[in-house]
Amino acid sequence: MSRFTIPRDIYFEENALEVLREFEGKKASLIIGGGSVKRNGNLEKIQEHLAAANIETEVLEGFNTEPTFEMVKQGAKDLESFQPDWIIGIGGGSAMDSAKAIWLFYENPDLSFEDAIKPFELPRLRTKAKFAGIPTTSGSGSEVSNLSVVADETTNVKYPLADFELTPDVAIIDPVMIEELPKHIAAYTGMDAFTHSIESYVAKPRTLYTDILALGSAEVIKDNLLASYQGDQEAAKQMHSIQAMAGMAFANAVLGNVHSLAHKSGPTFGIPHGYANAIFLPYVIQFNRAVVEDRFAEIARRIGLEGKTDAELTDSLVEYIYQLNKDLGLATTLQDFGVSEEDFNKHLDTMAKNAMEDPCTGTNPRETSEEQMKELYKASFYGQEALVKA
Repeated sequence: MSRFTIPRDIYFEENALEVLREFEGKKASLIIGGGSVKRNGNLEKIQEHLAAANIETEVLEGFNTEPTFEMVKQGAKDLESFQPDWIIGIGGGSAMDSAKAIWLFYENPDLSFEDAIKPFELPRLRTKAKFAGIPTTSGSGSEVSNLSVVADETTNVKYPLADFELTPDVAIIDPVMIEELPKHIAAYTGMDAFTHSIESYVAKPRTLYTDILALGSAEVIKDNLLASYQGDQEAAKQMHSIQAMAGMAFANAVLGNVHSLAHKSGPTFGIPHGYANAIFLPYVIQFNRAVVEDRFAEIARRIGLEGKTDAELTDSLVEYIYQLNKDLGLATTLQDFGVSEEDFNKHLDTMAKNAMEDPCTGTNPRETSEEQMKELYKASFYGQEALVKA
């Protein structure tokens, strides 16, 4: 049988934050990234809503970089004296992933690193606290997903923690949280969402449910991402809501090689996650088209691209993404991003080996060897379009 799991409640569009006044509990730990949510008054607004529900709050801040196991274990220890019955992640993907991992170790302080990274083998949660996610960017989908990406600080390698237990209880997607979103963050978080919609549509565990969400979100993202980047507030509101639907798709269909490549190279070269996805996406489509070209063609048709055959439509999709990256001010190769050839070659073998162990590789539609993973990295560095032959 198939399974489809999302938060029990998703509140979205204007004034969604007001649902916090209806929360039941005694204490809430608010886990945030940088200071922007404090400066713009949204953190105070959230605390006021929770106070109206007679919920005491504490704030843990500084989770504005992709979390490490050391960070989340310390965060879990910090919660021990407060003993919250709600953990609320407020921020972009890094803050939300941090909050989920802190939740996991708060409830299971003796859980080992090795056991935490075993896909879909986590212990039960909600014995101490429930979880709510409030995104401040439009792309990660973490507030609706069952994933948290955490890095091993000793190796700088990212590991997705994956289990339906990590699915938040509540997602609150209020556009007030992205009113001051910087252009560059709108660009690469938007491409993160676009990658979620495309990869989930071709991933091996896809279902009818995820297909509909993936295609629908791809269409709305295509219609709004560039306009959002250019400052259109209505388009930004659309992006903030629709990225969650792309998140629901990938949370249940999983992803593919784009994320495997990004997980293992982003920390190495200092590339933000969504930005790395944007670079790798066209090259992985070229690689995967050998087995799912008809599905790429369907995405192209759905978002209004031209072409008569599946091959022509897939070509149109690849070209569209190349151009979209340029229009969003993003590099189209690792080299253009600023990675030196010497540094790239130094890390290539390790990145390819680690990418093979990423859970997303197992759900990529085309089986991939370590040598092929190297070729994908090389293509993404040099800008080659002729990838590994089918």
